[in-house]
Amino acid sequence: MTYDIVLVRVQPGLTLQETLDRLNAGFDPDADLPLLRLTNAQRDEWDRILGRISRDIGSVESEEYLYSLTLETVGPPGRVQLDYCGDTAHIEVAYRHSGPAALEVMELAYRIADIVEDEGGLTGHDFEVGQPTRTGDLVKAAARLSGVSEWAQHHLS
Repeated sequence: MTYDIVLVRVQPGLTLQETLDRLNAGFDPDADLPLLRLTNAQRDEWDRILGRISRDIGSVESEEYLYSLTLETVGPPGRVQLDYCGDTAHIEVAYRHSGPAALEVMELAYRIADIVEDEGGLTGHDFEVGQPTRTGDLVKAAARLSGVSEWAQHHLS
């Protein structure tokens, strides 16, 4: 179970929600995931995203899988994972951060979202708390992460 932030390339003439609705309308949970087939422009976007995150944030580990390109932050304040598929991406944060640690890791997640928006042209939205990542309230996001993390610690461990 992870705290997820969604990033999507908003289709011309549509809102973020309309773009997501169109993408989700074609989703078949029983079908195999489509293989990753990036355009040259999308591959260039990934290279810019990866380079900037490495420069601005620090060490990351990166892998290419059949369905996405992935990076994970290395070191404090905690692991944040970015999966990039060209026209969509998502950021995952494990529900194990509470209190001040939750704010630190959410600051990192939102910084990564900003870089993906800048370098990849995608639009980020944090549906956990119903806000865009570009202008969202980090304290609100951290409170949600912290609250769910504390609940999970008490009820699932």
